[in-house]
Amino acid sequence: MAYQVVEKSVALGTLESELEERRSRLAALEARVAQLQEARAQETEKADARQARNSALREAYEALRAHTRLQEVALRRLEEEARDLLERLVQRKVRAAAERNLRNERREKAKQVRVSHELKKAAKRTVSISENPDTPGNGIREKAEMTLTLPAEPEFLEGEAGEKWKRPFRSASATSLTLSRCVDVVKGLLDFKKRRGHSIGGAPEQRYQSIPVCVAARPPTRAQDVLDAHLSEVNAVRFGPNSNLLATGGADRFIHLWNVVGGRLEANQTLEGAGGSITSLDFDPSGSQVLAATYSQAAQLWKVGEAQSKETLSGHTDKVTAAKFKLTRHQAVTGSRDRTVKEWDLSRAYCSRTIHVLSYCNDVVCGDHVIISGHNDQKIRFWDSRGPRCTQVIPVQGRVTSLNLSHDQLHLLSCSRDNTLKVIDLRVSNIRQVFSADGFKCGSDWTKAVFSPDRSYALAGSWDGALYIWDVDTGKLESSLRGPHCAAVNAVAWCYSGTHAVSVDQARKIVLWS
Repeated sequence: MAYQVVEKSVALGTLESELEERRSRLAALEARVAQLQEARAQETEKADARQARNSALREAYEALRAHTRLQEVALRRLEEEARDLLERLVQRKVRAAAERNLRNERREKAKQVRVSHELKKAAKRTVSISENPDTPGNGIREKAEMTLTLPAEPEFLEGEAGEKWKRPFRSASATSLTLSRCVDVVKGLLDFKKRRGHSIGGAPEQRYQSIPVCVAARPPTRAQDVLDAHLSEVNAVRFGPNSNLLATGGADRFIHLWNVVGGRLEANQTLEGAGGSITSLDFDPSGSQVLAATYSQAAQLWKVGEAQSKETLSGHTDKVTAAKFKLTRHQAVTGSRDRTVKEWDLSRAYCSRTIHVLSYCNDVVCGDHVIISGHNDQKIRFWDSRGPRCTQVIPVQGRVTSLNLSHDQLHLLSCSRDNTLKVIDLRVSNIRQVFSADGFKCGSDWTKAVFSPDRSYALAGSWDGALYIWDVDTGKLESSLRGPHCAAVNAVAWCYSGTHAVSVDQARKIVLWS
């Protein structure tokens, strides 16, 4: 019995110790639970704070979205208003140009009718011409054989023709016009025909003096100067007739004039006021004027030395892609994506002729009595400047991107999107040479290629920034130049002295080569 009491006591002590251990564990767990509850409360507070902040941010975001939608609506409205204003402005310019052309046409017709009427009236009356200069009477008293000499005006007719235009009167009966009246009538006819751009009695039109060019050009071999010429892509470059002045035009609507001094390019002047991106540039043969084609459906004329445009040639209904001076003074030709080629009288900013074509015009060049246009339908068209119709069409493979006429006007260089250059012999109207090279590829629809001044070489830029030079006589690739350009070359130019060439690219760069 005592033994059992002892065992029970021992068991009871063991149970009490286990109970105490479990109580201590329970206390620890309760403390842990309290800590976790406290942490949970803190996290709940943080979650509530974040939720409140998210709600505030969501409200701000919705407010910004609503404001943005309002701004977009306002922007679209302003863009529509701007388009409407631009369309109205273009339509107003077109109407103004049409009205000006109509007024000029009416003035010319009235002038012609008046001169014709005066001549008819004069032809109805007769007068006796006495052989004795001392005999009194009415009419003109001269010798039986009298020579009527035109006055000194216009001077260019005498100077160009080499002798005065004379008309002998041998009959005893002549028109009753006095000498001064006859001279006035003939001068009126001359002035009328001069404005219409035609010659009288075989006398040539007033022309620019020919530009001297080198007889042996050297192909460029190295880059002498590299500049960031514009704020964006450079589309056009052209040398002036003195070879020391060149012009560049780009998508930033500026034309920069540069002097070539000691193998370096020095900024000369900036021509402002272009209505759109510049697509083509040309100097007149005197070097005093710059003509530019723009994306604003017009061509613009600047005088070298004056920053603002002096004249705008409005009348096209789409982007103007080419603008060139003719060899006769105060005349120019433009080509456009509106499928027209226009001739202009620059003295009055008057469109004297519109040629309608079946395809976009990408470039034009002018000869003595011919206008040559390159088109998107892979054809080169020839137009007689004295007649109304196309005289010839030469098909090429690929859209025509540029045309360049040799100085002697016997050969034409074309560049097209089939990545070839073609030399056309204008004497026989056949393609004489086709140039291509591994790696050469046109970078755009306005990639320009040119002859060297002596027509010994052809120069063009490629999509990868390289320049390729071909020998015109052999048809072989002379050399390729790489380095400065890191983007597609849009245009190249070769100075008339043959010592320098220039290239411009889509990455704003202009490079002078020698």
